[in-house]
Amino acid sequence: MNSIFDIIGPVMIGPSSSHTAGAARLGKMARCIFGNTPKKVEMTLYGSFAKTYKGHGTDRALLGGLLGFKEDDKRIRNGKELADEASLDYTFIESPLDIGHPNVVKFDLYGEKERHMSVVGRSIGGGQIMITEVDGNDMSITGDEFTLVVFHEDKPGAISLISQALSESDINIASMRVFRKGKYKDAVMVITTDSVVNPITVQFMRECPGIQDVMTFEAL
Repeated sequence: MNSIFDIIGPVMIGPSSSHTAGAARLGKMARCIFGNTPKKVEMTLYGSFAKTYKGHGTDRALLGGLLGFKEDDKRIRNGKELADEASLDYTFIESPLDIGHPNVVKFDLYGEKERHMSVVGRSIGGGQIMITEVDGNDMSITGDEFTLVVFHEDKPGAISLISQALSESDINIASMRVFRKGKYKDAVMVITTDSVVNPITVQFMRECPGIQDVMTFEAL
C-alpha cells in the first residue's frame, strides 16, 4: 500500500499541493535567500499550516526545501531524518494568530557568527508560493523567474543606476516592483529578468552608493 508521501502527479511528493509541494518550495526559497543551509531554523506556522502540518507532511516538506530538495524529490519523505543527519537544529512553532492567509510560515534562520535572517512566505495553491517579507521588508517573490532583490536607500537615481547596470550587461527586465518603508527610508527593488544576472554585475551593484545589499537567484 502506498503512503501519503508517495508521488501524486508528476511534480510533487505528498498529499497536498499547498501543504507539501508549496511548503517544499517555501523552504527552498528561504534557503536561496539566506544563501545556504542554515545551522538553525525556527519555523512559525500560521493558519492551516499550524493545524495540519504533521498529517500533511508540511514539516518534512519545509525541511526538505531547506536542505535544497525540489518538491518532486523523494527524499522529502525523510526530511526530518535527513535534517537530523545534516545537524540542522529546527523547531516548529504553532501560532494561533490569524494573519489573513491560511498557509503562512515565518522562517527565522541562523548561521555562522550569529547571523540571523527572517523570511515570511505563503503557499497560495497549486504548489505556487509567495515570499512576502525579508527581514521586515515587504516584497513579492514567487520563485518562478530569475529574480534580483536590491536593498537600497530610497533616493533619486537608485532605480536608474540598477536599470543601467542591467542594460549594460544585456539583461532584459521582465518586471520591477519597489517596496519602501517610507519616503527617503530603506527600500527594496524586486526585479525579474529574462536571464540570470552574472556575478560581476551583482558585485558592481553592491559597490554602488546607496546600495545596501543585492541578492540574486534562479527560478526554483
